[in-house]
Amino acid sequence: MNQILIVEDEAVIRAALRRLLERNGYGVAEAGSVAEAQAGEDPASFDLVIADLRLPGAPGTEMIARAGDTPVVIMTSYASVNSAVEAMKLGAVDYIAKPFDHDELLMLVARILEQRRLARTHAVLRSELAEAYPVAGMVGECPAMREVRTRIAKVAPTDTTVLVLGESGTGKELVARAVHEQSGRRDAPIITVNCAAIPEGLIESELFGHEKGAFTGAVGMREGLVEAADGGTLFLDEIGELPQSAQARLLRVLQEGEIRRVGAAHVRRVNVRLIAATHRDLQAMVEQGAFREDLYFRLNVVRVDLPPLRERGGDIETLAGFLLDKACRRLNRPAMGLTGEALAAIRGHRWPGNVRELENAVERAVILGDGEAVTAEHLGLEGTAAEAAGGPAEGESLEEYFVRFVRRHQGAMTETELARRLGISRKTLWERRQRMGIPRS
Repeated sequence: MNQILIVEDEAVIRAALRRLLERNGYGVAEAGSVAEAQAGEDPASFDLVIADLRLPGAPGTEMIARAGDTPVVIMTSYASVNSAVEAMKLGAVDYIAKPFDHDELLMLVARILEQRRLARTHAVLRSELAEAYPVAGMVGECPAMREVRTRIAKVAPTDTTVLVLGESGTGKELVARAVHEQSGRRDAPIITVNCAAIPEGLIESELFGHEKGAFTGAVGMREGLVEAADGGTLFLDEIGELPQSAQARLLRVLQEGEIRRVGAAHVRRVNVRLIAATHRDLQAMVEQGAFREDLYFRLNVVRVDLPPLRERGGDIETLAGFLLDKACRRLNRPAMGLTGEALAAIRGHRWPGNVRELENAVERAVILGDGEAVTAEHLGLEGTAAEAAGGPAEGESLEEYFVRFVRRHQGAMTETELARRLGISRKTLWERRQRMGIPRS
């Protein structure tokens, strides 16, 4: 129950306010002056303070400083523009004139309390995100990761387009979030889009929106994800999978800051900061005609290259410890440590799925472990290094190898990465999944 403090020197008004608020589910305390309010329960402990402007001893605006982060609404029967402006300058969240309508007051109270709840939730989520994904201090001290942090620090305060390159699972989205969080757009949204996860026929509608009747099934107008990112950051992961038609539309966004919804006659202005990522060689795709050269040059303004996990030296042990602590907290398990054998297994593994694969292995170990130590057996890495480097085991058919490889790695790799490592197309991978009954995890 939200607690509200009323500071009003007229007992009749104070009592009426109390009855109104209590009937609507609020807890209420009251005081006749600033001094009386200060002598009682700490004003900062309430969810909202409603104070009259003219009070004996000190004006109601004195409650603003005394209430700390608690919002204060000022009310008075001497309504004027000047007094309203003055109260707002001093930090009041709003201002209401007496006599006021009961419904108007209740709507004002509900709005302010909801805004405060959302602000608290936002702060908690940001704190949890910062703890789980420390974008300001990314884990690892190898030279390549130090260069990544330096590059992020330089480009983040600008609105420059960023291209993040690296194998699947190396943390490209983490880099995008680090750039966003250290930019002037940090309080605006960051919209993440995996271009490889959206069917080719729908990606233009998803990104740029559509008008009602633009195509079969477009029963209403829909805002695209580019518009949703207006004022903030748009992160396009796996941009190498973007169809040519969508590439042309994206180029228009970068060049002119304009989008046209599918089926629309008019353009709309947008202000987005674009961060793109891929594990593919875009330069080679340009030479093959699979990616627009002009879009590539627009994307490749500042490039951030993420090293694969196998090339990060001692970082892997530090990262494994960090991920272990994170998994224990998230799964409500007591703190655990890595045994020497487990560390040796981690160092000896090739990690084709990079950080994502390591995170999955550590989480599995926490779930399977029943003590304070994670062993090599809990990690389940036996044989996977040889498998990643070679093909089917002796006596194993190609179909058996396909099933084993997909089931073992689908949690750590994207469909594009799985197909690439198997030497087949994504379409072939999908067809074999259907034929062999291996659903996507």
